[in-house]
Amino acid sequence: MKLFITTLLLIVTGLRVGAQENVTYQKPPKEILELVDVQRAPSVSMDSKNRHMILMFRNAYKTLEDLSQDEMKLGGLRINPKTNISSTVTYVNNLKYKKLKDKEPVQVKGLPQNAKLANFGWSPDETKMSFTNTTATGVEIWVLDIASLTAKKLTEATANANMGNPVSWFRDNSALLVKTLPAVRPKLINTAQAIPAGPTVTVSDGSKAQNRTYQDLLKNKNDEANFETLTISELYKVTLDGKSSLWKQPDMYGGISFSPDGNYLLITTIQKPFSYIVTLDRFPTKSIIYDTAGKSISTFNEKPLIEDMPKGFMAAEKGKRSINWRADKPATLVWAEALDGGDPAVEVPYRDEVFELVSPFKGTPKSLVKTINRYSGITWGTDNIAILTDNWWNTRNLKVYTFNPSDASQKPEIIFDYNYQDVYSDPGSFDTKRNEWGRYVLNLDGNNAYLTGDGFTDKGQFPFIDRFDLKTKKKTRLYQSKYTDKKETLNTLMDAKKGEVLVQLESKNQYPNYYLINMFKKSAPLQVTFFENPFKKIENVSKEIIKYKRADGLDLTGTLYLPAGYDKTKKEKLPMIMWAYPAEFKDKNSAAQITSNPNEFTYPNYGSPVYWVTRGYAILDDASFPIVGEGKTEPNDSFLTQLVADAKAAIDAVDALGYIDRKRVAVGGHSYGAFMTANLLTHSDLFAAGIARSGAYNRTLTPFGFQSEERNYWEAPEVYNTMSPFMHADKMKTPLLLIHGEADNNSGTFPMQSERYFNALKGFGAPTRLVLLPKESHGYAAIESILHLLWEQDQWLEKYVKNKK
Repeated sequence: MKLFITTLLLIVTGLRVGAQENVTYQKPPKEILELVDVQRAPSVSMDSKNRHMILMFRNAYKTLEDLSQDEMKLGGLRINPKTNISSTVTYVNNLKYKKLKDKEPVQVKGLPQNAKLANFGWSPDETKMSFTNTTATGVEIWVLDIASLTAKKLTEATANANMGNPVSWFRDNSALLVKTLPAVRPKLINTAQAIPAGPTVTVSDGSKAQNRTYQDLLKNKNDEANFETLTISELYKVTLDGKSSLWKQPDMYGGISFSPDGNYLLITTIQKPFSYIVTLDRFPTKSIIYDTAGKSISTFNEKPLIEDMPKGFMAAEKGKRSINWRADKPATLVWAEALDGGDPAVEVPYRDEVFELVSPFKGTPKSLVKTINRYSGITWGTDNIAILTDNWWNTRNLKVYTFNPSDASQKPEIIFDYNYQDVYSDPGSFDTKRNEWGRYVLNLDGNNAYLTGDGFTDKGQFPFIDRFDLKTKKKTRLYQSKYTDKKETLNTLMDAKKGEVLVQLESKNQYPNYYLINMFKKSAPLQVTFFENPFKKIENVSKEIIKYKRADGLDLTGTLYLPAGYDKTKKEKLPMIMWAYPAEFKDKNSAAQITSNPNEFTYPNYGSPVYWVTRGYAILDDASFPIVGEGKTEPNDSFLTQLVADAKAAIDAVDALGYIDRKRVAVGGHSYGAFMTANLLTHSDLFAAGIARSGAYNRTLTPFGFQSEERNYWEAPEVYNTMSPFMHADKMKTPLLLIHGEADNNSGTFPMQSERYFNALKGFGAPTRLVLLPKESHGYAAIESILHLLWEQDQWLEKYVKNKK
């Protein structure tokens, strides 16, 4: 493996106060390295009838050279201005094809050299697939012909993929609509060198704008100009023989959506003014309906700049939202509008109303239905039946209705009404099938629909398929997995009458592969993919789900790994690493439910602690850390108490099995898990050391909410202050490894969070090490960074946990 030797700045305390090291990128020990440097199995894209499988191969990681390409951060976007595509894209570098029942895949011919493929999309008739290829100078459009398995370039590197996939298929399969760089485009401004014409001034007009803490915002007029330059495109119609013609003049084109019959397009453009406090999804937009010749039919919607949404997760914008084409009609637009002004604090009998407007999009919209909670979506069926869902965050309530789209006077009927965190009560999701227009609608057999569910129970996970009579509301169980030594995932109900189902099967040491089963017959599953296990070196480690109780009686679980060959009778006392991520619940019943499967394939990745089972550690991964607040009590009102109780229960449980030395236990986590780690080291004496990656430690820097906290700082200052490890830095004496990507793009987790927390800990003499990973975002991508991260963690664990004195 080729590593780029680059200087990495690390700030260190412990051996000498205020010391800094100049360290080159390191590799972890051999046991870990062998699990990182592997060829991953491809991802799979299938057509709707599961006839064709496209296998997509990619490198497991990027390189620092990839991350060092030019990048501009504008309005929530991260763009490579030289290539005009998102700088965060992970590319596919090879394609193979296989029919479902063929064993060996076939190489796709004609792919570009040094392929960097992305933005895949099936043609309406599923005989072709479009994709982009990124070169050193830009983005090309390519098409794969499924019959000949040959790829062909359609355009030069002129596509504009800065706002996502630049390609939309015309319904007749003969051409693509492509966002293309304008023939004349302003030169980008070097904001670092540009001489400002004046100060940057942002004004509040007195209205409330309680927005969360966003990254990558526009900051000045130069950013605005660059944002506009990079998002402006011309629309070209490109035929499959490569001929192109201008279809629409330059604009900041966002969403482009063809009607199901292909005769109309809904095109949304970004408008001014821009904002310096919210990202582009809150910028003004205009949505216009066109015909396929590019003629404007109607201005359908104009959305203003939204900087002042009401408070709360259930807040919604005023006016039309969730605009979509009705899947079971040729050309009908459907949308929702808030009846409470978008303010969840307003008490109303119905939160939203759903409307439709039929082509030619004139006249008064028709009201279809009103929702008790906030509208979530509709699965369309026929003229007389559709499935509606709504939800309400504060109560975790989800309702599922049947309603008659042709008769608004018929009251919708609630068929499921439950707490969506209560996974044991989840009725499943309605199965869909592709209709004549290539859209997905209810899979119906007369009055019968089909439900597929994950099947979590207190005895384990057993996925199921139910037949559901939409008239009588009676459910009949057609199939339920019986595996206790494997995990079965229901992928596609291929033919409900014949009983054919495409599933994935896996076990803790059997890599996931696709199989055909028949839910009415007892025949053995027919394997259709043959992906090899790249992690055979850990296939013999011990893995089990352990169950235990918190001090207040709440049931908890965790996945326990022990080294291969560990003697459970002799019970050597091992050091342990516990990894977790807190989750908020509104009831204890949901918090106690088991959502882990012991038969899930053991799939190590850079964020996983499982690597260290090869280094002689016990690992408790995905340990339950519920934070419960029932009724009017919010979970965070007792965050620290519950957090420490969760941790103590986990350690007690493994210690009771006799496997660990409880004086040599480390805790770690990423993002909110890092926040958890810092709090546990501060407010308990349970751990020998901790690892906190890309976290936020001072909640006053996210004053208008964080994670699942809706209250702002001024409403609950004691919650924000009490939960902030930064505010209690004087109490923290346990060794803590802080790691952060220098280019973190996650809301609230600015690198400053780790830098300031480190300085506070340093000021009080806590043993702390801060590692800043150049070029890395909230999730780490470059192989050099990944290997060094694993080395840092291993060094820390060996010193402060395994060999703790």
